Parts: sequence; C-alpha cells; structure tokens
Amino acid sequence: MSVINDRIAIDQAHLLHPLHHPSAHKAPKVWVSGRGAVITDEAGRDYIDGLAGLWNVNIGHGRRELAEAAHAQMCTLAYHSSYAGSTNKPAIALAEKLSTLTSPSINTFFFTSGGAEATESSIKTARFYWKALGHPDKVKVIARRRAYHGLTLAAMSATGLSVFWPMFEPRTPGFLHIDAPDPYRFVSSDSESSLGVAAANQLEEVILREGAETVAAFIAEPIQGAGGVIIPPDDYFPRIREICDRHNVLLVTDEVITGFGRTGRWFGLDHYGIEPDIMQFAKGITSGYIPLGGIGVSDAVRDVINSVPPAKRWMHAYTYSGHPTCCAVALTNIGILENEDLIDRARTSGARLLSRLRTLESLDGVGHVRGLGLIAAVEVVADKTTKALHSGEAGMSQRLMDALLERGLCTRVVMDCICLAPPLMIEDALIDRIVETIAETVPAVLADVRQLP
Repeated sequence: MSVINDRIAIDQAHLLHPLHHPSAHKAPKVWVSGRGAVITDEAGRDYIDGLAGLWNVNIGHGRRELAEAAHAQMCTLAYHSSYAGSTNKPAIALAEKLSTLTSPSINTFFFTSGGAEATESSIKTARFYWKALGHPDKVKVIARRRAYHGLTLAAMSATGLSVFWPMFEPRTPGFLHIDAPDPYRFVSSDSESSLGVAAANQLEEVILREGAETVAAFIAEPIQGAGGVIIPPDDYFPRIREICDRHNVLLVTDEVITGFGRTGRWFGLDHYGIEPDIMQFAKGITSGYIPLGGIGVSDAVRDVINSVPPAKRWMHAYTYSGHPTCCAVALTNIGILENEDLIDRARTSGARLLSRLRTLESLDGVGHVRGLGLIAAVEVVADKTTKALHSGEAGMSQRLMDALLERGLCTRVVMDCICLAPPLMIEDALIDRIVETIAETVPAVLADVRQLP
C-alpha cells in the first residue's frame, strides 16, 4: 500500500487533472489494467466500467488488435504532416470508409485530435461557409442548455452547462442557448404542439429574434450525454431540420458520444431520418485507444470550400490532423465493430439494460429512467411528484458516485443522473450486476441523506 500512496503523492505534486481541485483528488484510483468491460485498480480490485472510460471504449479494454495496428503503422510511418500537398494511406482509407458509414451527403472529412477540436472545426467551417457565400454576418451559433461540446474557449461557449463557465469568462461572443428537449423536465407553453415540436420551435424563436441573417449554425448532440442522457422525442430533429432549412442555418450534429454504435446505429442522428450539414465525431472512432476526432461535411459545404480562390482558402489546421497512426487504429477499430456485429449488440444489450433499469422506477427516489442502445440514465430526485432535486448541500451526485464505486461500479453521476454507457461488448451478467448495484445503492444513499441535519 505504501507504494500506491507514494505514487499518489507524486501525482498530487506534479499533475493537474481535468476538472482539477485537490479536494476531489485526495484518494484517487490508480487504474492499471482492463479486460472487456472490467477495469482493475492498483490494489487489484475489479470494477465494471459503466461509462466505457469516458463514453469511448466501445470495443472494450485489452484489444491487442489496436495495439498491433498502432505498432505496425509506427514502424512504417509514425507521423507526417497532412497539410495540403501531403497525405498518407491510412488517412485516405479512413476517409473513404467513413463515407460509407455516414449520411449519404457526408462524404468529405477533416481529422482532429479529439472532440473539442472537432467542435472548433465545425464552428469555423460554418462561419467560413457563409462568408464564402457572401453572408459575413452569419456568425452566431445556437446550442442547447445541458449540452456538452468540449471545453476549449469557443467549444465551452457552445457547451450549455454553466458550471464550466464562471472561472473562464467572458465567453466567446455569438453563442446562444435554447432548452433541452427533455421529455421528463421540458415545460411547454404550446398546448397545440407535441413536446418535441415545441422544444424545436424554440430554435425558430431565437433565429427570428436574432435575425436569420446573423445565425450560422445550430449544434446539437443527438442524445445529450454529459447533460444527463437526454433523449429527444422522435419528432424533435425532423422539426429542427425544417427550421434550419427554412432559415438557411447549418445543422451541426455532435456525434462525439453517440457515434460508432453507441445508440444501436452507427450514428445517433440515424434514428431520426434526417441528415446534417456537418457532423463531428471522436471517442468511439478509436474506442479511446488513441486520440482522434474530426468532422464530416456535406457535399454542399465541401463544394463551397473547394470553390473559393486560393487567397481565401479554408485556413484551418492542426498538426496532428490525419495522423497516420491514429487513422490506422481507427480503421482497425471500425473493422472490429463490423466483424463482431457490435452495433446490433449495442441495440440488443441496450434493450436488456433499459428493461431492467425500468424495474427501478418503483424505488423511492428514482424519478426517471431513460436509454437508447447502450446509453442510459437513472435520475434520482428528492420528490417524485414535483421532480425536485436534492439541495446542493446534500451533494447527492458525489454521494451516489462514491457509493456505486464502493460497490464495484465505476461511472459518472451528473445533476443526480446516474449515467451509463458501458463497452458495447458487455456481457449480460454484467448488465444485470449494474442494475443490481444501482438498486442497492440508491436506497442506501437516500437513507444517509435523510439523516443529514
């Protein structure tokens, strides 16, 4: 144990972690290995990986095929610039492969190192598109409350979780937010429209208020992951597409969490029968084994990018765009998703998970259960009738997360929503254990909270 403590002390002395504060890092887990849907800490204890790392280890831990793909590519050509005038075989092959998986109109791709860079690329591309077409005032971006699009400055400004803002403000100007289409919490004043249409109509209201001539894009996750796994009604995105078309606003879909099988389809927006103008991705494209993200643009957007004179070119770049090793790993990862039929596995395993989670709705404190494919949430409330959350002083999210970890389930709890997104190859027995663990944890934590002074 002293070796573990010494290692943690070195960590505390020399590392800044995401969402850093020393109070949250007094006794961190040191993760050392993983196999399938199970991860192991330095003390040798196993845990179910209930969030697939950070929504990304889709094919599971310990897949040597991805390590071998990286090794083979590194021994051949580890890296070279992919700036215009240069390219490489894995990047070419990956772009071609993606064109067969994405919407029919999405055939051209730009690669980044991760999701936040993908958001930045989408925002800049939307502005470029309208400037190239002679509409330089179309620069504003509309997003949603409880959305997560990354934490670089512009991406943070699109992110609709205000907890991320205060210590970094002022935010980048030109970003606006509408309500999330949350079937559990959205309150509509429109008695003549469905919840989905009423939530989508907020987009049109903001466009009209701001002036369509000033709005470049609307960015949305098909399912809002970090905001609590918000699954919109089926008629929400078709209405969004109509509004964007009517007012000449680009629709950007953020598939960073929902892409590459998570929802039981290749991409989350596939469930709603519409196509985006720009789609962004990361996480599941390599199952988190190596950093890679990117955007895909519609043929119309690509044609505008290609049409400008050289002096007005798309001056956007990252050193690691089209990194050959990352692209080689992505190709191998996609091959595993296909060969092992993990997209359909997410659909069937997700149905099992959701059906069992719904048995928890009878528990005191469980307000809402929701899911699509292998992404789900259990929302814990103080009052099931009013849907009121516990007070901030109760620290319910942290209490739930700690109690789940103590019982062998590693996941995140946000806004008192227990979020679940295990690896797509998770065994049925582990799915059942997840549900059993939550069923045991929620009553125990509620009992502790109710004893607080």
